[in-house]
Amino acid sequence: QVQLVESGGGLVQAGGSLSLSCAVAGGTFSSYAMGWFRQAPGKEREFVGVISRSGGITRYADSVKGRFTISRDNTENTLYLQMKSLKPDDTAVYYCVATLGVTSYTMGAWDYWGQGTQVTVSS
Repeated sequence: QVQLVESGGGLVQAGGSLSLSCAVAGGTFSSYAMGWFRQAPGKEREFVGVISRSGGITRYADSVKGRFTISRDNTENTLYLQMKSLKPDDTAVYYCVATLGVTSYTMGAWDYWGQGTQVTVSS
């Protein structure tokens, strides 16, 4: 059983920065590709980005590219999302996700989900 627990959410002003963490327990962390999704009020849950098992490859949604950085520490079993130049449209619940093999960036491609952490960006 894999458990994902996000932390680090909060309130930040537009233009500011915030970092999220996802602690992973169970399984072998380095065996999982990891990623982030988010869901804003009244909107569909959307893909944010992914990182490969070793951390060597990342991909991002166009909406966050250049502003968000995904990283992982396989010695600490932790996934990170560093966010900068935040916009009010970044306000959402952010979820970390895990899978043994990425087949797509859709919600159904991910086997494990965290509980989410709220990020609110004020204008």
